[in-house]
Amino acid sequence: MGIQTVFPRRFPTLVMAAGTVVLSLTTSAGAQSPAQPQASQSQAQPQAQSQAKTGKPTQAAAAVAAKSPEGAYRHGVMDKLRIRVAEWQPADGSVRTWDAVSGDYAVGPSGALSLPFIGDLDAAGKTTAEVGKAIGEKLQSEFALRNLPSASVEIAEFWPLFLAGDVDKPGEYPYSPNLTVLKAVSLAGGLKRSDAGQRFARDFIRARGDAQVSDSERGRLIARRARLMAEIADAKELAMPPELKDVENARELMASEASLMKSRRDRYELQLKALADLKTLLDTEVQSLAQKSVTQKRQLQLVNDDRDRMTKLTEQGLATSSRRLSAEERSADLESNMLDTDTAALRAKQDINKANQDEINLRNDWDAQRAQELQDTEAQLEKLGYELSTSRELMQEALAQSAEALKFDPSNKDATIKYVVVRDTGDGPKQITVDENAMLRPGDVIKVSSELLMQ
Repeated sequence: MGIQTVFPRRFPTLVMAAGTVVLSLTTSAGAQSPAQPQASQSQAQPQAQSQAKTGKPTQAAAAVAAKSPEGAYRHGVMDKLRIRVAEWQPADGSVRTWDAVSGDYAVGPSGALSLPFIGDLDAAGKTTAEVGKAIGEKLQSEFALRNLPSASVEIAEFWPLFLAGDVDKPGEYPYSPNLTVLKAVSLAGGLKRSDAGQRFARDFIRARGDAQVSDSERGRLIARRARLMAEIADAKELAMPPELKDVENARELMASEASLMKSRRDRYELQLKALADLKTLLDTEVQSLAQKSVTQKRQLQLVNDDRDRMTKLTEQGLATSSRRLSAEERSADLESNMLDTDTAALRAKQDINKANQDEINLRNDWDAQRAQELQDTEAQLEKLGYELSTSRELMQEALAQSAEALKFDPSNKDATIKYVVVRDTGDGPKQITVDENAMLRPGDVIKVSSELLMQ
């Protein structure tokens, strides 16, 4: 009878969990009989009183706590709570609402709620049930109430999270339950895209092509350097450099350089052999000219002796002047031949010295050429190293500026997106590397970065 006047068509239903009465309003679809709300009140009151005595949570609360392995959610700074306070009046079976206390409140920087009649109430680090129980106890203590008021506390707005790094719109975003990293990134517009459309995608393709060309050229230069070092060391075999062990066409490169080394070595040795043969021939010629010179000297001695006799006989009138003149001519011819032989011998010796000098020059040129080629190869390798580094930095920048560049890598091995969550668990912020399916918590800071996995 008195209850009928208290409960209109919109009547309250009380549920108590862990010592806190949760008040929810149910709107009737049509007119209710007076007995129905009375039965609800009579059923809810013993249930609430029983749960308040035992201090055990309801099945729903237990299910929520079991669902989260880390326990119930505890409030943090910037959380907004919706609070409703009501008090059960057992004398007349009615419910008195505390509209002056009910409302939406935010957890301040100090971690406290500022409520009317209560003042500052610590809320950071507490669950909704703990906050509701604390509000009821504060009101009961402040107004010396006989019955414990019931405070319903629910989260109106979670502590926001923050996205930074390579996202399209970094900044602050509201948190919602079951929010993953991928969902949070989608709230920020996804990965960063270029304002210039496909420019960064084109830059990525161009840089990747330059890197592939430079890698190929680098392999050839490494093989050439190995061949030059083997030629300088006068090695007969060409060993595989460690830098080429993971290169696909390493065997073909080394086979080509080995063939070139053999060809160059054969040509060099043939030139040395030709000079050696020339020197042998010239030595033989010198020896022959020396023997010829000895023979001519004996002939000249004989001709000179015969000339002297002819001179004496001519002076004595025993020989004619023509015979003396003939002896003089023979002597002069032999002397001329001897001079020619000596000249030829000197020329042959000069040719031998020239052949020796040619051999020295050939060996020096061989060593100098190999050293120069090795120096040039090292310089080209260093230049290619800078070009490769530049190409990879351009690729990384393109990936960082535009997620569209990722689709141009068919293997998807060159690029990766890294997610780091900065989370304060009570003992200071910590960085945690996660994947895109990781669950987030209110207040998390998600740093997104695109990286390249360089070979």
